[in-house]
Amino acid sequence: MAIEFGLLGPALLLMLMGVLQVGIAMQNYNALRSLSADVARYAMVQYQTGNDLTNSQIETFAENHALGAPYLLDQNRFNADVDTATNQRVNGARELSITVSYQIDSLLSFAGIEFPFVRYTRPIFLLEE
Repeated sequence: MAIEFGLLGPALLLMLMGVLQVGIAMQNYNALRSLSADVARYAMVQYQTGNDLTNSQIETFAENHALGAPYLLDQNRFNADVDTATNQRVNGARELSITVSYQIDSLLSFAGIEFPFVRYTRPIFLLEE
């Protein structure tokens, strides 16, 4: 029985850590989705009240908002990019695209498995009056 556990135990523990790693990745992905929705909402409200924000101001808001609750993301592993869409799909609106990415903590680095960045992209439509 000890020999069987010695052979199967490390594989089972590695799979358990893998399941935990996937759970952390899903939590971070959901945090990025919610964060991008908050940033899009902020940009739309500011635009409707007459504050014409630049792309870098929106990026700064996203980076600052990611550091606080409920997200509590690490500043060194988080990145936000806001770009003006090359193809404006809606007449009478300015379309931006926000891409947020985050490097996940790797629980499996001892096994040589590094986890990649998690990315999420969302369009922002700013209606012109």
